[in-house]
Amino acid sequence: MGPAVVLEAWWAKHHFHLAGEPAGERSGLELPSPASRDPSGAVTPRPLSMAVFGDSMAVGCGVDDQSLGLVPDIARDLAEAVGRPVQWETHGRLGATIRRVRYRLLPAFARHADLVVLCAGSNDIMAGRTLTSWEDDLAASVTLAGEKGDRVVVLSSGQLYRNRRLGRALRSQVETMIDRQTEVSKRVCQEAGVCYIDATHDDVGTDREDFWGSDGFHPSEIGYRKLAACVVGKMPKRLLADLAALD
Repeated sequence: MGPAVVLEAWWAKHHFHLAGEPAGERSGLELPSPASRDPSGAVTPRPLSMAVFGDSMAVGCGVDDQSLGLVPDIARDLAEAVGRPVQWETHGRLGATIRRVRYRLLPAFARHADLVVLCAGSNDIMAGRTLTSWEDDLAASVTLAGEKGDRVVVLSSGQLYRNRRLGRALRSQVETMIDRQTEVSKRVCQEAGVCYIDATHDDVGTDREDFWGSDGFHPSEIGYRKLAACVVGKMPKRLLADLAALD
């Protein structure tokens, strides 16, 4: 790293006061609107079960309550997309890396879900973990997730490089690191045959002040809504059709 990156990283470390994990239930049920349900009037299908494992994004840091965070927003949009209820639950920690997902969060999950979502990576970037370590832990996490659920989706890291409160040199360095991580993630997921949602460079409104939450670092309620819409919007049609057709 150049001296400018080191200096800007030092400034960020001492000037950002990260929001803690918000209060609220880490599970819930989202129902599709009447317009998205089966027009034949068939009996409402059983809820689709979705378990999400990950970092501060997964647990909604930056908003005042879990209900305003990323996971319930994904569940809400997913319910609309597949026309059936979605029973969601979140298992995450502020600061969690993919290693914590691998060794702590996934092993503690004793049930089975229709859909398992992994949401990590940003903390691995910030901690300077090597790509070799990322690849090893992600591959193992994907394998374990496949034992905990019938379908696995992996999300790319958050768009830290677009946070204008970070210095220009640091943002450029972070973007390069995220791009490299994304390429590794794509390969791991392709080899494992699981869905990877690459939202690394999608326009989700990060240039707007209202995208960022109370700490200026994590997304706001509006930001999480935009991210959730992006995630569900990028899910393959075959995956959505499969989820809609579950017995």
